[in-house]
Amino acid sequence: MSGILLLTMYAGCKDFLDVIPDNVATIDNAFTLSTEAEKYLFTCYSYLPPDGEISRDPAVLGGDEYWMDRAFRNFDQTNMQIAMGLQRSTDPYAGLWPDMYKALRDCNIFLDNVRNVPDLEPARMVRWEAEVKFLKAYYHWRLLQMYGPVPVMDKTLPISAELGEIQVPRQPVDSVVNLIVRLIDEAAPGLPIEILNRKEELGRVTRPAALAIKARVLVTAASPLFNGNTDYAGLRNKNDQTDLFNQTADAGKWERAAMACKEAIAACEEAGIELYRFNDPVVQLPDGPLKTQMDIRNSICQRWNSELIWGATKWYGDQTLQRYAMPPLNPNFPDNRSNMGQLAPTLKIAETFYTKNGVPIREDKTWNYAGRYTLKVASDADEPFIQQGFTTAVLHFDREPRFYASVGFDGGRWFMRDGMYTVFNKVGETQGKKGNEGYSSTGFFSKKLVNWNYVIKEKQDISVESYPWPIMRLADLYLMYAEAINEWHGPDADAYNYINKVRERAGLKSVQESWSLFSTQPTKFATQAGFREIVRQERLIELAFEGRRFWDLRRWKTSVEELNQPLMGWDVLQDNPEQYYRTKLLFNQSFRVRENLWPINQNDMLINPNLVQNTGW
Repeated sequence: MSGILLLTMYAGCKDFLDVIPDNVATIDNAFTLSTEAEKYLFTCYSYLPPDGEISRDPAVLGGDEYWMDRAFRNFDQTNMQIAMGLQRSTDPYAGLWPDMYKALRDCNIFLDNVRNVPDLEPARMVRWEAEVKFLKAYYHWRLLQMYGPVPVMDKTLPISAELGEIQVPRQPVDSVVNLIVRLIDEAAPGLPIEILNRKEELGRVTRPAALAIKARVLVTAASPLFNGNTDYAGLRNKNDQTDLFNQTADAGKWERAAMACKEAIAACEEAGIELYRFNDPVVQLPDGPLKTQMDIRNSICQRWNSELIWGATKWYGDQTLQRYAMPPLNPNFPDNRSNMGQLAPTLKIAETFYTKNGVPIREDKTWNYAGRYTLKVASDADEPFIQQGFTTAVLHFDREPRFYASVGFDGGRWFMRDGMYTVFNKVGETQGKKGNEGYSSTGFFSKKLVNWNYVIKEKQDISVESYPWPIMRLADLYLMYAEAINEWHGPDADAYNYINKVRERAGLKSVQESWSLFSTQPTKFATQAGFREIVRQERLIELAFEGRRFWDLRRWKTSVEELNQPLMGWDVLQDNPEQYYRTKLLFNQSFRVRENLWPINQNDMLINPNLVQNTGW
């Protein structure tokens, strides 16, 4: 329980409640009418973490997907301190501890009182109770994901509670997971299968969303970070020496995760949720490379599209995120470039995407991996992806559709509703560095995050169509299912089926066909270890720039390997191809095992002596 929360609770609970003008806490009034209780319901929703909010979500700037020039002073780059290995236990960066415990207290108050609202219809009461029970599970989950074993807040403590009742120790990982799963299982039957009142209720939780989050929780609980992790062998509670991490990996947890994924997929099918396909009533695109790119891009940017299981409406793909992702694309307005294009993908992310044959660039026996930084001139056959006659790096040629849908680059083609553009990113060019204005420090842009209705106008004017940030979408769930099956007992027909659904939408052949025909390891997909590597890379590609890589690397315990590599980009301050396409060191990342989990704030440790700090902090 939060140290901040502990102090205020012990002094009195009123500080965490909305108050009316005469400073009387509204707890006595909040549940006298359904209209007031609904306000309290929305208060419980208001604590949802800032996923996708560029300056507050650590999964955006805290990993290795992006780099921003630290000379840019017009933007809060605090979370880059995490990417630079500078996390701290005194006032940790991007921590959720106090906010989540405030949220849990409000959720508990709501659950204690909602059945007492005299004019609340039974059906609404059942749904509201289910929503808040899910939110209570979700806030515990977000604490678990960030801190590991945490104190649980399963009931409201009275003002008269003794100090010993408030200074709650941490619970073992498995106990926290079981609490979360129990709450979601209790909530799910009372949640709607889909939102019918789309005008007023989009963003509220549904049964498919709750079950998909349950699947994510169980997949994470079965992963190496939380399943038999000996890095935390000595992490025990002070008083009773309870082990907070199980020390023996349990394959049965993967079975449980796989069954949760299957249950969530069934709920999504019942709700009509399906992989998105581009279908604009005005712009009709024939089947081909551009249509495939739009299938991929708009699975993120199309508002409330068919693939979205749960989207965040508080923090979303708004003007700030899109402006930092988008270069000053329109050459007719060269002066409208303030802050644009600074959210720059790193070279390692560009190299993560497959070749056009659907296998890693290191493995494709037909692709020139050793010569990927050499120069090549684009022909008319390359024109859907690269400007004809443009000289650019071999790295940009013959890549899979998700590369061209997700990443903008010098010479690359960029389709928007108002036309097709080419990126010219060398110094002094339309999208390149000019004076002290913002620019891509790597030579790449986050095309995937930019809605195709984004319009650049005169001066500093732009038109942006926002979209809900995808907390969970169907492709993510499909890939979790494939991963869970493989970790449970090795790849089977279902594992291949669900990864291939995602690949087919991305314009790729099946895993079996791609590896058999083009990989230097043609039977890789047939083994558990080989398919593990495949499904992990598939996730890193399909979910690139969506905040999933940050957490996946931690749960897989591959973060020490991945986040101790140099961050590289092109030499973007050059004006000719021979110099521009030299790789340039941006930063040498340094990551330690302890950074897989957040430190608990030292102030909270002082307030609650029953808390133990995470290992290494």
